[in-house]
Amino acid sequence: MAICLDKRKASVAGGSAVTNTSIAKRISPMLATANMQETILFYESVLGFSPTLKSPEYSIVERDGQTIHFQKAASEEVMKCVREHTEIYIEVSGIHVLWEHVKTFKNRYRIRDLFDREYGMTEFHIGDPNGCLVFVGEPTAKRN
Repeated sequence: MAICLDKRKASVAGGSAVTNTSIAKRISPMLATANMQETILFYESVLGFSPTLKSPEYSIVERDGQTIHFQKAASEEVMKCVREHTEIYIEVSGIHVLWEHVKTFKNRYRIRDLFDREYGMTEFHIGDPNGCLVFVGEPTAKRN
C-alpha cells in the first residue's frame, strides 16, 4: 500500500484523503543500554545532556530541548545485536567549543577527530559505552 503525504492531507492509494492536523514536534532516538548509570554519565559528562528521567529500566536525557531515551536491554544477546550497529546524529551549533571539551575524553572513548565532510558538515564521531556511534556535526563555515 502506497502512502502519499502532503502538508495538510494524507492519502492512501486507492482510498480517500484524510485531513492531517498533527505536527511532528521532535524525533527522539530510543537506544538500548547495558548499564543505565554508565550511559547517563557519558551523555551528561561528555556531551552536556541532563537527565530528566532516571530509572534502572528507562531514562531520558535532554539538551537544548532535544532528548535521547534509553531502555535497559532485556539481555546481553540484545546488546550483541545492537553494539556497533546503532548510530545517531546530533546537529549542533558551536561545534568547535564542544570539540575542545570532548577531545579531553580520547583516553576513555573511541573518538574520530573533527573533520569536514563532503556534504558540507564539520563533524566528530564518538562511541558511547554501548557501542552506539554518535555523529556530532555542524554546517561547515564558508571560507573566503
